[in-house]
Amino acid sequence: MALHVPTPPGFAQMLKQGARHYSGLEEAVYKNIEACKELAKTTRSALGPHGQNKMVINHLEKLFVTNDAATIIRELEVQHPAAKMIVMASQQQEQECGDGTNFILVFAGALLENAEELLRMGLSVTEVIEGYEIACKKAVEILPDLVVDKVTNMTDKNQILKAVRTSVMSKQYGHEDFLAQLITEACISVYPEKTNFSVDNIRVIKIMGAGVLQSDVVHGMVFKRQVEGEINKVDKCKIAVYSCPLDSMQTETKGTVLIKNAEELKSFSKGEETMMEEQIKSIADAGCTLIVSGGKVGELAQHYCNKYKIMVVRLLSKWDLRRLCRAVQATALPRVTAPTNEEAGYCDHVYVDEIGDTPVVVFKQDKKESAIATIVVRGSTDNIMDDIERAIDDGVNTFKCLTKDPRLVPGAGATEIEVAKQVTSYGESVPGLEQYAITKFAESLEAIPRAIAENTGARGTEVLSKLYASHQEGKKTVGVDVDEVGSVCDTTAQGLVDLYLTKYWGMKFSMTAACTVLKVDQIIMAKESGGPKPKENKGWDED
Repeated sequence: MALHVPTPPGFAQMLKQGARHYSGLEEAVYKNIEACKELAKTTRSALGPHGQNKMVINHLEKLFVTNDAATIIRELEVQHPAAKMIVMASQQQEQECGDGTNFILVFAGALLENAEELLRMGLSVTEVIEGYEIACKKAVEILPDLVVDKVTNMTDKNQILKAVRTSVMSKQYGHEDFLAQLITEACISVYPEKTNFSVDNIRVIKIMGAGVLQSDVVHGMVFKRQVEGEINKVDKCKIAVYSCPLDSMQTETKGTVLIKNAEELKSFSKGEETMMEEQIKSIADAGCTLIVSGGKVGELAQHYCNKYKIMVVRLLSKWDLRRLCRAVQATALPRVTAPTNEEAGYCDHVYVDEIGDTPVVVFKQDKKESAIATIVVRGSTDNIMDDIERAIDDGVNTFKCLTKDPRLVPGAGATEIEVAKQVTSYGESVPGLEQYAITKFAESLEAIPRAIAENTGARGTEVLSKLYASHQEGKKTVGVDVDEVGSVCDTTAQGLVDLYLTKYWGMKFSMTAACTVLKVDQIIMAKESGGPKPKENKGWDED
């Protein structure tokens, strides 16, 4: 006798059994907002110079200790669909500006928290979204009036330092002046006048030992490798770069050689040797004193390189090989032949050095402008060096943003408060229910200075009232003072400036992400497919 399974009523009867579906404010919207609020709460305490670090252990059991929001959310692998939307917005910000990811998480979280209040008050979702969109449009209009400075010359160290210093400060408070100097020097040395600045041209190499202040910039490249062979220093050298192994050629097909007597055997192996010697000699005759190989270096080739006083460096990574070609203006050859003058690269000094107890090969150019600069980071632990690398990455991206838009606005929460003040007064003049959402948008902006103040150990509300008092007097550049707990300061005098682009995109992305989450009124989850689950291979990467 077949059992009669009663069909579930309503929407669920159209779906497979086991599918889940949530709808309406209570089940869908508030649930989504709750998840996003939790995410914002997690990263909020990491905002600003005094932000707390998070310890994240990813799926491969690698340990991260950082207050860089981009790294935290990337390694956490957020699963909740609504929270994922905000994560995506912050990733867009990372790609667009390279900094300000935490701004988006905190601001979007605050927007959603305030939207929840409005919805509970009885406003409809459409009214809230409309109000937010009007407010964001207004905020973006206000921004250009707040510009306090502009970088006029991309090769002027002092102008660049100001902008880079603030972005490094939020990651490495205490070392910001030193690191900003390094980043600025490296960026200016590789800045091409005509083409776009590429972040790839700044390499970071981490070497354990000493302290952060022993870090340095090298105009050229540094590799953590030993040289092959005996020669370990050449100056003003011509360089031949090969993407293939430096070894005697093996034939593609199988061949059989019939050898009748000892003479033939001798001359056969000698043939290979002579060939190898001819190849190396032709490279030496072309004037090359350095060979860089992308594969293994055969012992025979090694012997002849020593004989002709040629230094040999072997690089395992294709990326490094390409970058080196860019740095010394060489062409990577696919087989071992003598390079022409156009294909050979040039470098002023190539030598083996020891940093700490790590052997390194340094390619160094004398002139200050090189195609690639390397920042050698020193530190006592891997975690510290990783964190400095992330700070350098932010600094370099800041430089890249400056090449797109050189405008600067006051930092330390001054811009947010000024925009909030002006948006609030604008909201009061708007008829209709949207005005509530507009004032809530302004209120959400307060979350940034509040978080900065609370992370320094002050009372958020107290600092906010001081900020509003100063801004009412017309002091547009007053922000949170991170050195003196609970007080405010003039940001331009302190040199705290943020990029115009970071704020501009930050507000746009946050608003869009928050509205996307609010627009969802039903969540439908199909039943997971059956079948055996793939077994987990611990320690494997995604590929």
